[in-house]
Amino acid sequence: MKKLFLIIGAPGSGKTTDAQNIASKNNNIIVHYSTGDLLREEVARETPLGKTIDKYTSKGNLVPLDIVVDTIVVALKNAPKDIVLIDGYPRSIAQMEALDSVLKKQNEVKLVSVIEVVVSEKTACERVLGRARGSDDNSEVFKNRMNVYLEPLQAIQDFYNNIGILKKIDGERSIEEITTEMETFIKNNI
Repeated sequence: MKKLFLIIGAPGSGKTTDAQNIASKNNNIIVHYSTGDLLREEVARETPLGKTIDKYTSKGNLVPLDIVVDTIVVALKNAPKDIVLIDGYPRSIAQMEALDSVLKKQNEVKLVSVIEVVVSEKTACERVLGRARGSDDNSEVFKNRMNVYLEPLQAIQDFYNNIGILKKIDGERSIEEITTEMETFIKNNI
């Protein structure tokens, strides 16, 4: 059975970097997927699906639920390792409920934990604007992305906390401190 860890956090929280570092250090047992990277790959390939995705992401809006869930399910089924880290998901109550529904109908993947990398809005903004990865990294789009992230956050936290799988990690520290805590937590739960 594959064990799934979802890593959530504000834009710029470092969730992707943290997950990448842990997966590369443990590449014999852990694979990492970034929801954002999976979607950006489609956009870069200029597929019809990518063009649809771009209409949403270029404005900082969420990609439709069916596209995101399909992307994640395919990634999980094709994962070459038994420990899977996915960052950037869920980003809405509907995404959370859709994944929960899919996972309840199967016994190949177990959601072990949802790890939230917690940072202040100020830190998140400074990091996003400092990295300027693409046209979606500007202050107007950041504010929209932050609002999109914050709006469902309490409900997502409550849902996963109520089933006892929410783990919060302080994302204001160094990358080394954050990844060490996260890696230790993951290894203790596999």
